[in-house]
Parts: sequence; C-alpha cells; structure tokens
Amino acid sequence: MIKRDAIFPTGRQAIYDIHRYSAAVRAGDLVFVSGQVGSREDGTPEPDYDDQVRQAFANLRAVLAAAGGTLDDMVDVITFHTDPASQFDRFLAIKDENFPTAPYPAWTAIGVNWLAGFDFEIKVVAHIPAERRVGS
Repeated sequence: MIKRDAIFPTGRQAIYDIHRYSAAVRAGDLVFVSGQVGSREDGTPEPDYDDQVRQAFANLRAVLAAAGGTLDDMVDVITFHTDPASQFDRFLAIKDENFPTAPYPAWTAIGVNWLAGFDFEIKVVAHIPAERRVGS
C-alpha cells in the first residue's frame, strides 16, 4: 500500500473542516489537489465571478506551495463551470494570466449545475519530486 500524506496550506482551514476533506494528498511524487474554489478564508465565496476564479487560482497556488510545488508542476487539470456558455471567455482570460506560455498541462473543462454556492472549481494532479517537497 502506498503511503498517503495530507497537505494543507496555511489559513483557509474553515472550508476543509466544514466539508471534512484534505486540500491535497501526496502519493509518491504525485500530489492530488482537491477542487479549489474561490473561497475566502472563512469558506464563503467571492461574489464577483472574475474575483472568484482569481481566488481559486490563488488558493490552488497556496496548496501547491504547501506541497513544495507551483502551477508549473501541474500535469492534469479539470475545471468545473456552472454556466460555461456565459463564463468561458472570462475564464480563459484569467486562465491565460496564470498560464501565459506553453507547454500547458492536460486540461478538461466540465459544465455542472451545482458547486455548493460557487461558480468555478479547479482540481489538479501535480508531479512534485521528493527533493522539492516541503520539509524534505
């Protein structure tokens, strides 16, 4: 059985406690990041869509940093959108702020009808070698 280690960034603990899950789990050199939403430290959503997406990316960066990584370590990304037809152009502009150049990670976008009060969620798998892990 592979050893699994839970990873949590500093702050934002309320959302993990409320919903009883880990921000990320490391298994070997892979880090499986739970879906990150545009929540404030108290777990409530940013009300503006663009701010919510930017906050989700900031929250994702914090989780990856807690694991010793960055956005550049992501190999697989899934994003969830509550209204892709009206949101997608705005989302792509913010995505381009975070990923301005190739190579890009593998990416799947999915339209959904519910995200617990949020409009956007991003879930990733990252490869972070042992020598870069926090605490190694």
